[in-house]
Amino acid sequence: MNIQHLHRALIAACVAACAASPLVATNGMNMEGYGPVATALGGASLAYDNGTAGLINNPATLGLMPGQARLDLALGVLGPDISVRSPATAPNLFNVPANQTAKSSATAFYMPAMGYTRRGGDFVYGLGVFGQGGMGCEYDADSWRGLGFGLKNRTEVSIGRVIVPVVYRVSEKLQIAATADFVWAGMDLKMAMSGNQFFDLVMPSSQRFGRAGGSIVQSFGQIMATMPPGTSVDYAYFNFSNGSDFTGKARGYGYAGKLGLVYQASPDLSLGLTYHTQTDLGDLRSSGDTMSFQLNIPGMGQVPQTLTGDFRIHNFQWPALLGAGLAWHPAPRWMLVADVREIFWKSVMADFALTFTASAAATNGPFAGQTLDAVLFQAWKNQTVVQLGAAYEATDRLTLRFGGNFANNPVPDTYLNCLFPAIVKNHLTAGFGWKFDERSSVNFSAVYGFAVDTVNGSGAAVSHRQTNFQVMYSRSY
Repeated sequence: MNIQHLHRALIAACVAACAASPLVATNGMNMEGYGPVATALGGASLAYDNGTAGLINNPATLGLMPGQARLDLALGVLGPDISVRSPATAPNLFNVPANQTAKSSATAFYMPAMGYTRRGGDFVYGLGVFGQGGMGCEYDADSWRGLGFGLKNRTEVSIGRVIVPVVYRVSEKLQIAATADFVWAGMDLKMAMSGNQFFDLVMPSSQRFGRAGGSIVQSFGQIMATMPPGTSVDYAYFNFSNGSDFTGKARGYGYAGKLGLVYQASPDLSLGLTYHTQTDLGDLRSSGDTMSFQLNIPGMGQVPQTLTGDFRIHNFQWPALLGAGLAWHPAPRWMLVADVREIFWKSVMADFALTFTASAAATNGPFAGQTLDAVLFQAWKNQTVVQLGAAYEATDRLTLRFGGNFANNPVPDTYLNCLFPAIVKNHLTAGFGWKFDERSSVNFSAVYGFAVDTVNGSGAAVSHRQTNFQVMYSRSY
């Protein structure tokens, strides 16, 4: 590749980095597959050449690249179908009518990606920009999730990476690799809690789903003590969101890395192994936001209060991953692949912790300068993912692919929040590759994530399924 081609690749990387959008993933918050070649094969990718998606899968596979250089430009479209039904009985924790359904209006997320790799002797190096995963949904203000007060509920969580790999060919059979990853995270949150939910957090005798404290809670308790008997709280509302399709309001930056190897055990069998480190992200921070609550006071009616200030999301990290896989060619035109991965959610998703700090503005009244510390229990489990696929070269130009992706649900039903419904488990995948000539090709994948229906500890019934697509243009040099 000449300097002009490299310059174009770097421009594409910058565009992809700026356009990396929030997304909804399906192995927990991970994608079910990266790159349409691997995704069509159930996401299995650790032991064969699957293009520059190897940057985020197993970087050692980049050493299997047949040419001197490669540029991939990809676009993913994720189509979640999420709904939540209020508890079967009323009254309930949400203070809403029974059996009301809210459907998420966030049904399409677009995810660009690019990668460039180049061979130099026994080394391969390059650059890539990928969306790692996340969560996202949105419930209209007039749905039951608005609690009857016109409160929109919305989440968008996104993780992206700029990845620099180095691959070394130890021998004709063995490739080893490592990457340095620059990681960024973005988050939007519009979350309404009923008065009952809020009191569950602040009352030490309750705290089934989380806990809250800090000087705002103390001042709130003192104010409530001066209110007439029968005073209640209608809702509490946390709001940091910019509404952008590309960046979250709260942001954090950090680092991670990967190690990988591929071993050619025989002419027909290759083995792959990779380890992805846990991220080292700074806390996600957002400023100029609001926290609201509303009192219902006998004789006075509904009295809303909105505080302005800053949010801080504590220690939000992406988990480590360990994976092993194989690729076997039982016949000249067939390839069978299988991966097993362990995603260590338990160490990073024990809880969701945030702090709100009210500004010194006079409009904040007695709460000016005070803080609220809130924790929502998560208690995610580690997740085992099995990825299987088969590819058939129907002609010299056309390759057909299909597969499956199977995993346990890492999110305990008790703590499942309908704003964080990362519960899809099983997928069917398919796709194809088409060679225009020896240098250029296009690959496509389609995924159906089967619906998972579960009832959380508050009695709300959550349903989530997905239909996703990826397409990639590749050029070799």
